[in-house]
Amino acid sequence: MPPPQAIAIAKQKGLDLVEISPTAVPPVCRIMDFGKYQYQEQKRTREAKKHQRVIEVKEIKFRPKVDEHDYQFKKKHIERFLGEGDKVKATIFFRGREMAHPDIGQRILERLMNDLAEVATPETHPRMEGNQMHVILSQRTGRKTAAKPRMQDAPEPAATTEE
Repeated sequence: MPPPQAIAIAKQKGLDLVEISPTAVPPVCRIMDFGKYQYQEQKRTREAKKHQRVIEVKEIKFRPKVDEHDYQFKKKHIERFLGEGDKVKATIFFRGREMAHPDIGQRILERLMNDLAEVATPETHPRMEGNQMHVILSQRTGRKTAAKPRMQDAPEPAATTEE
């Protein structure tokens, strides 16, 4: 129908004439309450933002002479970060003469990747940038958070009956 006739029908009903597809021949329009439409769109975007999860990249730093306890402690932190859904950047920081032995850092990162193979997948291979060697680990897909099932599987306390 001609645009003036469509505008008249929209005004008669107290609604707006909204152009849906301006590139179509002829252009497609709809009679609707445009304010209500905008409100519903804002509501949908707010609801979508509620369910979004922003993935952060956490960084854990190692040294080439890392002690076994420190290594295990930092590995546990990496597992926790991955369980929370974040990515982890494991970095080996070299100083001075340590720069001559990048193979030591390579071995530490390879060991870390092997130890975390069940939980994480490396996004990149260990690579050297300046005086740092790093690898980025992300959570293995198809795996649920480990902390929640443990709490649900905990045995219930036995009920005691007094006679």
